Amino acid sequence: MEKENKMGTMPVNKLLLSMSLPMVISMLVMAFYNIVDSYFVSQIQSDVISSKEALSAVSLAFPLQSLMIAVAVGTGVGVNALLSKSLGEKNMKNVKLVANNGIFLAVVSMFVFVIVGLLFTENFMLLQTENITVVNAGSDYLKICCICSIGLFLQVMSDRLLMSTGKTIYTMITQAIGAIVNIVLDPCFIFGLGFFPKLGVSGAGVATVIGQIVGATVGLIMNVKMNKEIQLSLKGFKPNAEIIGKVYAIGIPSIIVQAIGSVMTFCINRILLPFGDTAQAVFGVYFKIQSIVYMPVFGLNNGMVPIISYNYGAMKRKRMVKTIKLGCIYAFAIMLLGLAIMQIFPEQILNIFSDGSSASSLTEVGVPALKTISLSFIFAGISVVFTSTFQALGNAVLSMIISIARQLGILIPAAYLLAKTNVLENVWYAFPLAEIVAFIVSVAFMIYVNKKVIRNIKDND
Repeated sequence: MEKENKMGTMPVNKLLLSMSLPMVISMLVMAFYNIVDSYFVSQIQSDVISSKEALSAVSLAFPLQSLMIAVAVGTGVGVNALLSKSLGEKNMKNVKLVANNGIFLAVVSMFVFVIVGLLFTENFMLLQTENITVVNAGSDYLKICCICSIGLFLQVMSDRLLMSTGKTIYTMITQAIGAIVNIVLDPCFIFGLGFFPKLGVSGAGVATVIGQIVGATVGLIMNVKMNKEIQLSLKGFKPNAEIIGKVYAIGIPSIIVQAIGSVMTFCINRILLPFGDTAQAVFGVYFKIQSIVYMPVFGLNNGMVPIISYNYGAMKRKRMVKTIKLGCIYAFAIMLLGLAIMQIFPEQILNIFSDGSSASSLTEVGVPALKTISLSFIFAGISVVFTSTFQALGNAVLSMIISIARQLGILIPAAYLLAKTNVLENVWYAFPLAEIVAFIVSVAFMIYVNKKVIRNIKDND
């Protein structure tokens, strides 16, 4: 490389904002179109399925969708961190190897979920509800999302390759295009507008996968045309076991971290089963809404990870530390704003997902749920930044431990025990309790990583 990448030279605050803002915008768009999916589904009115059942079907399908995203994003995190570090080391041969093996791993992941979609979706739904209408709708929706998941895996991987070299503006374009396609097609396929078939809940799945495939296509084109630091080529390609091993050394803990979220969602749905479909629907709505708050923080982190990894490889400690500090400040501010919105406007938020007939029951259950769960936002921002920092520095196992402590070690047992009181409102307090524990653990780990890794970096800046 004739000149150093901007991640090693640009002023840190300007660099972080320039890399993160496109990601924040693109992830907000993604969160928005997930909400749009649920909105349109909640407006379904037919003799076959009620609006509440349709919303429940999509909500109960979410854990398996999250698992797909976990595998895609976790693999991408490994590729992202390894590729950015190779750039910082000026090892361009390794950059090419990592990029091409990343595309290969995305395709392999897709084939795994094609099998899942063909064989396991109905049983997955039956584990969460006895309502056959919900089971059938959710199973059909999941089959479409799994069997046609090539778009999801290639879009996430192509975006991660762009992030690795600091070209986050292009990821905003790819995700925005995919999201717009999804949003436009949602009502067309769900309600059968014009010449489109009326597919109901399945229509949301069709719109989703078409949007992902379009986004993936644009992302791959962007990498070939715009990402000159990476050379994507199938000519003479052979999977590299060493590179794949290094990718998953970082990626598997990240996959586990993300997958634990799927397990948590599944378990909470099971715990809420005695409280009825409305409780499960409210929990599903919360997960959609909280993504509006969390996605900007995740976008911030996606901008942070390559900066930290690059400067780690380039031995520029001061730039790393400043990036982490700024990330904590911005994340806390975002979560504080999210808390205020949840506390002030819970009823208005819930009314978005009601066709009118179910409004009173949804708000009765949902208002205390949103107000209580959102208390966890106070602690979540810092924890999320620290877990991403651990991944960027090659200590992804620490991120995994934090996630396990938060979601399996505390949240699920606490929710289970609180459910034994037979008071639904008590169950929601498990969320802030788990986040407090995660915050304490993440701070302790950050102190450890600072002492063992960051302080020992010889600063070349």
